[in-house]
Amino acid sequence: MFMMFAMTSDSVGEIIKEVKIEFAVTNTQASLMHSLFMIGIAFSGLFLGFLADKFGRKKTLILGLALFAISCYLFMVGSTFSFILSLVTLSGLAVGVFKTAALALIGDISRSTKEHTGTMNGAEAFFGVGAIIGPILVAWLIVQGVHWTWLYVIAGGLCTVLICMALMVEYPESKAVKEKPTSLVDSLKLLKDPYALGFSIGAFLYVAAESAIYVWMPSYLICDANAASDIYSCYANESTQTLAIYAVSVFFALRAVGRFVGIWMMQHYEWTKVLLLFSFMIMLCFVVGLLSGPSLAVFLFPLSGIFMSVIYPTFNSKGISCFEKRQHGSVAGVILFFTAAGAAAGPFIMGVVSDAYGGDAKYGFVVATGFSILLFLGLLYNAIAQPTRERLAMIEKREYGVDSTTAS
Repeated sequence: MFMMFAMTSDSVGEIIKEVKIEFAVTNTQASLMHSLFMIGIAFSGLFLGFLADKFGRKKTLILGLALFAISCYLFMVGSTFSFILSLVTLSGLAVGVFKTAALALIGDISRSTKEHTGTMNGAEAFFGVGAIIGPILVAWLIVQGVHWTWLYVIAGGLCTVLICMALMVEYPESKAVKEKPTSLVDSLKLLKDPYALGFSIGAFLYVAAESAIYVWMPSYLICDANAASDIYSCYANESTQTLAIYAVSVFFALRAVGRFVGIWMMQHYEWTKVLLLFSFMIMLCFVVGLLSGPSLAVFLFPLSGIFMSVIYPTFNSKGISCFEKRQHGSVAGVILFFTAAGAAAGPFIMGVVSDAYGGDAKYGFVVATGFSILLFLGLLYNAIAQPTRERLAMIEKREYGVDSTTAS
């Protein structure tokens, strides 16, 4: 499920290049392909996240998958930019529904918060695999003379298979439905909770920096945006030119590998220190890549994927684990809202700033570097002050029956 979703969401950099030519739109207009999708997820996460707690994981998950499949198949009849944008928004709404149900389900099957974090990294690792497959598939379709919208038709087919599987599988009984289902009002109250808000702001900053790579890195690494051909001629040799062409795929590959490693890493190391170290390395990649230009950024920006790998799944897991299981769907929706907001706002602001300075993507990356610096400062505070230690220990004992204070 995570892989299928990522195939479409993380192909947007490749799709934007095609959309700009097909519909003759600007950078800002083309970036709506990404922004509206994320706005759909954000709206759905905040206002529909409680559905998983109220009606159960299975029904909510199937509802979201069905909406996503319908929106994918409708791409076959889309011929205007506005219609395409409406489908992108609908698919975002659908993702918000089924992803919150899936995230809540992870809490139902986990036996401790550590196991929860490991499982979350595993699920997000498959998201990373989909992020690799998607852009390659789009590039292959285009080379074969097949329209890029077929990516969505393929995703719709996979989604249909997932619906059939979900109908046949028996899910664990949801504590949320059994005890006290969460309502929309309860869900909105979480916006004032410092734990939900803290992890949500972290997710916003991380995703804003991450999406800068897969949305605008291809534009940043081009030597001359106005050249009709040989746009990678500024690189010293053929291997570096090849890396520039496939930089997004390399980034996604490193991120996916890192997430599989993260399943083990989070079981053996203190999560606050891992996130602090990795966020510092991300900031370093952004700062040096921006100051040195494409010649070093072609190595550093893709490399940042290995350091980004564990940050988002850990934010998601620890944020959700700060709450009772009956609230997992709702709090997952709140974090997803800020995640999608970061993914929508970050690249859009970068596109606007770049357009304001003549279309050069490096000005957009000044903004992205700012996001990475704020992320590091937030995680520095988290590692020093440990604001969630007592809360996580309390929930661990109450919800999972594990006394983490004596276990460690």
